[in-house]
Amino acid sequence: MRFIGGVIEKLQRHPKRIVFPEGTEPRVLQAARQFYSLRLGAPILLGDRSKIKEAAERLNVSLEGVRMINPAQSEELENFARHYAFVRRNKTVSEKEARAAVLNPNYFGAMMVALHQVDGIVSGTNEISGSVLRPLFQIIKVNPRATTASSCMIMEIENLKFGENGVLFMADCGVIPDPSIEQLADIAVSTAQLARLLLGIPPRVAMLSYSTKGSATHSTIAKVRSATTLARQKAAEHGLNAEFDGELQLDAALVPEIAARKVPDSKVAGRANVFIFPDLNSGNIGSKLVQHIARANAYGQILLGLNRPAADVSRGSNAHDILGVAAIIGMQSIAYNLLYSNEDQGGDSQKLVVA
Repeated sequence: MRFIGGVIEKLQRHPKRIVFPEGTEPRVLQAARQFYSLRLGAPILLGDRSKIKEAAERLNVSLEGVRMINPAQSEELENFARHYAFVRRNKTVSEKEARAAVLNPNYFGAMMVALHQVDGIVSGTNEISGSVLRPLFQIIKVNPRATTASSCMIMEIENLKFGENGVLFMADCGVIPDPSIEQLADIAVSTAQLARLLLGIPPRVAMLSYSTKGSATHSTIAKVRSATTLARQKAAEHGLNAEFDGELQLDAALVPEIAARKVPDSKVAGRANVFIFPDLNSGNIGSKLVQHIARANAYGQILLGLNRPAADVSRGSNAHDILGVAAIIGMQSIAYNLLYSNEDQGGDSQKLVVA
């Protein structure tokens, strides 16, 4: 709760509107109630109002301050259908098909975010990732200044000597199976920008591999090296003050004693707080190992590079996890334009720090 407690405290000064498409899910109901009780903003549940109320009564969860919208009865339904048909015009979506699509809560919620009726969306507790990501990529789409959509897991572990007082950012753990050099660099920069926003300090980014500084030779290692160089260039273009180093093995990135032997001159090794995996296999496996073996509080997947804030939470998430993700999405929305701006952010990115 150290890290997420700080996020909650900041969001209380900048309350936001978050939509939860899975309105009858018990964990979502509990998280939405906590979101309102903690004065973080306005939670909005999608679904049949009577079913949401019945689910809340079974849990003895108050719906005071929680807004409910049934897409099928919403006055925005036809407007959303027209907008969906427009954004999918290259696929020649019919009016009937567009209406059917936006009746789906994930599509309806994505449209709310795209049209700025809410500040962010959190879904995935009962859905496979494709069901959550597909409407987001179709409706919200990738920010043209980011070029790559990816995801980030934020881990809060008990051992404060790792990461940033026990907080580790890990990416990409949920979107791109085999990123190119360009995509890997984009993932590194987008994750560093989020870390800068939430931690308030210059991130230290480790580009991970099974090799440390040439201890092995392979095309995948060369990709990590090239992505590291490109990430530094991209960060400089964004005015982002962050340190990038790679290729680094995880122990060299994480443990100061090992870093001192392997890469004594590195500003990142042994002190990394952002960990960029070379592919989705390693990212997904690594993040779940930390989550379950270290019993970490895991917040994610926080989606990066989209035009608007969104998250695809794990089906294994509990109410606390969902609340934490919603708070992070709210924080993202405060400075979202700056996160993906090409403008100079003041040298050390002070504009990205939210008080």
